[in-house]
Amino acid sequence: MKKLVKVVAAIIENDKNEILCALRSPEMAIPNMWEFPGGKVETGEDLYSALQREIDEELKCMIETSDDIFNDTTHEYDTFIINLLSIKCKIISGTPIPSEHSKLIWLKRENLASLKWAPADIPAVEQLIHEKIVFSN
Repeated sequence: MKKLVKVVAAIIENDKNEILCALRSPEMAIPNMWEFPGGKVETGEDLYSALQREIDEELKCMIETSDDIFNDTTHEYDTFIINLLSIKCKIISGTPIPSEHSKLIWLKRENLASLKWAPADIPAVEQLIHEKIVFSN
């Protein structure tokens, strides 16, 4: 039986309405595909604390999370099942530096489809592309 892994992903948007995209390194599972950065939720950890910890570890910056889950997807890979919970975030300190990923890029929503995304991330990507950008005054 395949193990179910609960994972949180950060949809980090900058002040130019660009989204941070991370390229999985050749050493990672599901190599050379794009994803939203994040990682596994540890036992006893809430989703938001897990995401803040993972982004601090992976990107060396601090984030503020929204209160809502943007996308909740379960995807079955060959060796495991992932429950991927995507949460919108903003960087509150630091600049993202890839420590595990091969590359980080900022892209506008309309350009997200140009990347080869990890299958579990695709529903969130599609939701972002079709989302209306709401400007607050």
